[in-house]
Amino acid sequence: MATLRFATSAVRRAPTILGRRGYAEVSDKIKLSLALPHQSIFSSSDVVQVNIPAATGDMGILANHVPSIEPLRAGVIEVVESSGSKKWFASGGFATVHPGNSLTINAVEASPLEDFSLEAVRNNLSEALKVANGNGSEEDKLEACIEADVYEALQHALGSK
Repeated sequence: MATLRFATSAVRRAPTILGRRGYAEVSDKIKLSLALPHQSIFSSSDVVQVNIPAATGDMGILANHVPSIEPLRAGVIEVVESSGSKKWFASGGFATVHPGNSLTINAVEASPLEDFSLEAVRNNLSEALKVANGNGSEEDKLEACIEADVYEALQHALGSK
């Protein structure tokens, strides 16, 4: 019983010992670095928010975000700046949120969303599905399945832009 009283009194005192996490200020910015193997799209640029297609689900990153490392699936990376937003389609990669309002995204491939044609994506998706469901080697079928997954994500992104 004495142990329970001690634990209860410790819990009551905990808020005075532990700090509190506050909300990000509206004016806070995050420094974004978005890099591809052959190009740097952003290099420590101040942005308001970045939305990423994390493997665990879509995620919005603001200033003062908790540090984390997120694998990226094929999908849209949206960068929100004071002047508006820009969208890129990335085939995959990693996002690292660093302490001190810094975000690094390393993507294998990424292109502006407006560079894609919905008709071409649909045609390529159809071809990939034919190969995936065909009589080819297992390697060809698996490669076509990955290709189809990327085209499906791209088709979804173009349909909702």
